[in-house]
Amino acid sequence: MGDEAISEGGILSQYLDRNPILHYGKRVARIIHRADRMIPLEQQKTSSTQNKISIPRKTWIFLVLTVLLVACLWFLGYQKRGLGKSQTLTCNLFAMDTYMTLQATGPKAQEAITQARAEIQRLDALLSTGNSNSDVSKINREKSLLLCPDLETLTTYSLKLYGETDGAFAITIYPLMKLWGFPDQKYCVPQKEAVLSLLPALDVAKLNFDKNTHKLTLPGEVEIDFGGIAKGYASQRVKEIFQHQGIQSGLLNLGGNVYAIGAKENGEPWKIAIKNPEEGKAPLGILSVIDKAVITSGGYQRYFEKEGITYHHILDPATGYPAASGLSSVTIVSKDATLADGLSTALFVMGREKAIAYWKDHTKDFDFILYDTNKELWITPNLKSIFDTILPYHVVE
Repeated sequence: MGDEAISEGGILSQYLDRNPILHYGKRVARIIHRADRMIPLEQQKTSSTQNKISIPRKTWIFLVLTVLLVACLWFLGYQKRGLGKSQTLTCNLFAMDTYMTLQATGPKAQEAITQARAEIQRLDALLSTGNSNSDVSKINREKSLLLCPDLETLTTYSLKLYGETDGAFAITIYPLMKLWGFPDQKYCVPQKEAVLSLLPALDVAKLNFDKNTHKLTLPGEVEIDFGGIAKGYASQRVKEIFQHQGIQSGLLNLGGNVYAIGAKENGEPWKIAIKNPEEGKAPLGILSVIDKAVITSGGYQRYFEKEGITYHHILDPATGYPAASGLSSVTIVSKDATLADGLSTALFVMGREKAIAYWKDHTKDFDFILYDTNKELWITPNLKSIFDTILPYHVVE
C-alpha cells in the first residue's frame, strides 16, 4: 500500500496534532513526565519523607489523564455541535445537455449535494444517446442488452405510459429525432417519404422486453431514447438521496424540470414561475408548491426555422412531424417527477381535449396548466389556490 497505508496509531497522532486542545494536553503530559524523570532518585526519596503533602507520581498521571479526557469530551462535543448546524449549499453543473442547479438545506447538505451530483453524472453516462459507451447507445447499436436496474425501471415506466397515452409518449422516437437533426443540431426538414418510411420503427409494441431475464431486444431500425423522461427520473433519484441525508428543504432545477423538496427553510412554499412561450413576455403565473415536481414542455424550448416555418422538437409518433395539437406549453405538477416529465410531453402531443380526458382518469396522480395557441390558460381545480396569475384562465371541471 506504500504511502497510502496509515496505522491506527498514526491516525490518532494526526488527529491530536490537528486539534489544539488535545495537542496541548499531550504536551503537558510530556513535560510532567520529563520533569519527573529529571529528579534524582535520592531527591525524590528525600522529598517524599520531608514533605508530607507531596503528590505521588501515579496521582499526577491520573490528574493529567482526567484533564485530557475532559478536553477530549468537550472538543468532540464541540465538533458534533458544529457538524449539526444547518447550512444551505448550491451546486451548478452541466449534464443531460442542460444546465442544472441543486440546492440543499440541512446539517448534511454537503453530503447530499456531492452524492446528487455524482448520481446525475452517472445517469447521464448511462442514458446519453450522444455517448457511444452508454447503455442506451449500446442497445441501439447491438440491438440487445441485459438491462441494469435503472434502465429496467425506465423501460417499464415508458411502456406503461405508452399504453396509457395511446402512443403519445414513445421512447422509440429516436430515429425520427435524428431524421429531423435535433440530436446533433444539424436541422433539416426531411422528405415526406423519409418520414413515412420511419413510422413503423416507432411502434413500441415491437420492443421485446423479457422481465424474467431483464433482456431488451430491438428489431430492425428501432432505436430508443429516454430523453423525454430522463431528467424527471434524475430528479426523483436526487430527491431520494436528499431524503436519505435528512434534507427536508431543497430545490432542484434540471434544465427547467423543477422539484421543490419540502418547503423553504422558513416554512413558506417555493415560488415557481411558469415561462411564457412568447419571448420577452412575463411568466404565465407563479406556482406556490411544497414537495412537488413542476415540469414544463413547450415547442419554444428547442426549434428551428425554415422558410418562415417553425419546427419544434416535440414530435408526434403518429405523424412523424412536430406535434400540432393546438398547445404551446404543458406544465405538470406531481409528487412523481418521472411521471410529470413523461406526461408533459405526452399531453402536449395529445392536445387539450385528450389531455383533459386523461387527467379525469388520473386526478390523484397529477395536475396541469395548459397554454394553447389561442393564448388561453387551462388549469385543474387543485391549482386554483396555489397559482397566481394576472391572466384569465379556465378551470377544468
